[in-house]
Parts: sequence; C-alpha cells; structure tokens
Amino acid sequence: MGHIARKRFGQHFLTDEGVIGDIVQAIAPQPGQALVEIGPGLGALTAPLLQRCKALTVIELDRDLAARLRKREGLTVVEGDVLSVDFAALADAAGQPLRVVGNLPYNISTPILFALLPFAHRIADQHFMLQKEVVDRMAAREKTADYGRLSVMLQWRFTVEPLLEVPPEAFDPPPRVDSTVVRLVPRSDAPALDVRLFEELVQVSFSQRRKLLRHTLGQWLQARGYTAPFDLQRRAEEVPVAEYVQLAMAVEATGAGASAGAAP
Repeated sequence: MGHIARKRFGQHFLTDEGVIGDIVQAIAPQPGQALVEIGPGLGALTAPLLQRCKALTVIELDRDLAARLRKREGLTVVEGDVLSVDFAALADAAGQPLRVVGNLPYNISTPILFALLPFAHRIADQHFMLQKEVVDRMAAREKTADYGRLSVMLQWRFTVEPLLEVPPEAFDPPPRVDSTVVRLVPRSDAPALDVRLFEELVQVSFSQRRKLLRHTLGQWLQARGYTAPFDLQRRAEEVPVAEYVQLAMAVEATGAGASAGAAP
C-alpha cells in the first residue's frame, strides 16, 4: 500500500471489500449530498463514496495521507485534527446539513463523538466504524452494565442504531478488538439543553457507579441550591435518559446551574 500504519494516529486500514460494500450500502450516498469523511486513511471508503456522490470533504490528520488524497479529483481535503474542525462552517459552505462518516481512530473515538454533539443541528446523520464495546455503550439501556455517560449524552440527542459487526481481519493491521458500524440520526424531539450543565450533571452521576446518587448527584444538586424532589436512592445506571434530561432542564430553569449556552 506504500504507507505504514502509524500507531500514534490509531491507524487500522479497512481492506475487506465485502465489508466496505456493506458500509457504503448502509450510508447510501447520493449526488449533491454534503458528505464529510473523518479519517479517510488510504481511501477504502473514500473511493466508493466519491463514485456515488461525486464530491466529498475529508478530514485527515496524517499529512502524508492528506497529500495523497489531494491528488484525487472531487475531494476537498481538510488537513488537521478533527477535534478542532468547525462543522458548522462546513455545513454553511455546503448549504445543507452534513452526512458525516468514518472509520474513527479508536484511541480518540469518544472525544470525537462528544465534539460533534454541539453540531447535531447541522448534521443529517452519522455512520461510524467504532470499537464494538464503545457501540455497546452508546446503545445501552438503563439497568445494564454498559449504560453510562456515553449512553446518556448520545441518546439525548441521537437515535443510535448498530448496523454491522466487523471482525479484526477486515483491517490491516488487524486491531485487537471487534468493531461495529453504527448509525446516529439527530432526534427531532430532543429538547434544547445547556450542554455543559447536562454533561456535568451526567458525569457527576456516573462518577461513582456503585454508590447511590445521593452521594454524588445529591451533593452536586445541594451545592447548587436545587431542592426539588428527585429520587436519589438509585444508582446512576437505574435512571433513564429522559429523567436525566428532565432534571437538567429543571436545574437550568431554576437558575441552580451556571448556564453555558443551550444546544439547539
């Protein structure tokens, strides 16, 4: 392939043509749509996506790969860290919501998912290849071991749909874990929230999973002067997403939390 995978970038290049075809079919790109691919690497997904949609924006941190990608007609290459990319500006430039796809570097997949949250109102859908256990946590329901901060933060804003499991041998070099392709679609009924307040509330709740919420969330609420009833005699994993959302809205409405700006 002429390029050695770099561990510092978490590079594992997808090579299985059958898997690639299944992913592209799930994405179903159409000409004229605003597609953005994160971490295109050697272009395993890039080529078939470009063939269907005719134009594609790619975000690549590896400068050698970025230089190689610039030689392809129809590609707009954004060279840099995806965590610093302004997706709202990309949507403005495209004049429509973005369809974001990618085989995400597993070492920073969760930060990427959180970085995209504020742009959910500018995104049509997302299709990502991720470590299977990360997708399990994204899609987990309350009262399960996988249910946690990632589950709550994403399910507030997106529907999360695991699509396809992918074995290590589909990559070069093979990762030491199984992978899953997941689809995230922004929820039209998601209430506007102060994202920083909500994230802090959820993080505090799951900071000590084995303890009852009165030891963690209860103290956090008390410190903010919030006294309205909320059942704190539960563990964090027992509380549904909707209850966390309602509590965050109530805390914000009473002025008990310092507002950092609501997300559309």
